[in-house]
Amino acid sequence: MFPARKPRSFLDAGVLSRLAAVPLFSRRPMQGNVSGRHQSPHRGSSVEFAEYRKYVPGDDLRRLDWRAYGRSDRFYVKEFEADTNLRACFVLDTSGSMDFGSKGTSKIDYARRVAGTLGYLAVQQGDAVGISCFAKGIVRSLPPRRNPAHLMNFFDILEQAEPRGETQLVEVLHELSETIRQRALIVILSDLFVEPELLRGCFQHLRFRRHDVSVFHLLDPLEIDFDFRRPMRFIDMEGGPSIFAEPNEIADRYRRAVDNYFAALRPVILESAIDYHRIDVSEPYEQSLMRFLVGRSKVKGVR
Repeated sequence: MFPARKPRSFLDAGVLSRLAAVPLFSRRPMQGNVSGRHQSPHRGSSVEFAEYRKYVPGDDLRRLDWRAYGRSDRFYVKEFEADTNLRACFVLDTSGSMDFGSKGTSKIDYARRVAGTLGYLAVQQGDAVGISCFAKGIVRSLPPRRNPAHLMNFFDILEQAEPRGETQLVEVLHELSETIRQRALIVILSDLFVEPELLRGCFQHLRFRRHDVSVFHLLDPLEIDFDFRRPMRFIDMEGGPSIFAEPNEIADRYRRAVDNYFAALRPVILESAIDYHRIDVSEPYEQSLMRFLVGRSKVKGVR
């Protein structure tokens, strides 16, 4: 049972109910501390057969395969996949640019809904959740735990997250690569206003530590289409100088720069083998999460 608390603006009971039918799976073996639904790098007991190995003194005799003995006159032990729980660590960008939203929903609001919903679903299935909010460094951090009371602290941090200042995504991801010791599902929620080549090193560092890395790349439709009609002042929400410009004069160059950015980001994603999702924040977040969860079910295979 989850303790009764004040309602959270970023949680929708209907969405939680519909998404609960699709489990959250890890794409990589996890090292948890209790039995769960995720593959472990160790052998244990489950319904999925893994392999045979030769019997050695001390093995449990109940795991001997007598049919294999009848065929080969040798003793073999059946090994099965071990199932465990996972740690889901959310990395939330709270820099100033996340406060932008042209159609009523800002990027930080969208990120709250995604993280809050996934956090709830993870704890409901016995997994641990934690969060690190960052801008110019890590602003707030909560280590992963799996109890419902801890989930309320997780929601409090989401609710209190306030976009402000510059972003240091690259430095933060390298820091988390070293400080998150055990394998985890790392869910990054950011607009990724960083040079793609710098992201390559971050993603590969996380993958080297055997984390399962997912990225929700949150963008407002105006940031992609640049659909402005009249002269206006463009303000750097992370503290840089403002610019007064005629959109018609710079639109082609802007769109070309955006296309070049996505072209440079694509090989970084493919080579790093991360679970990448480019999200238009005008799209209902339930659809984004359903694609995310179903995609992981296909990789894992629902049991």
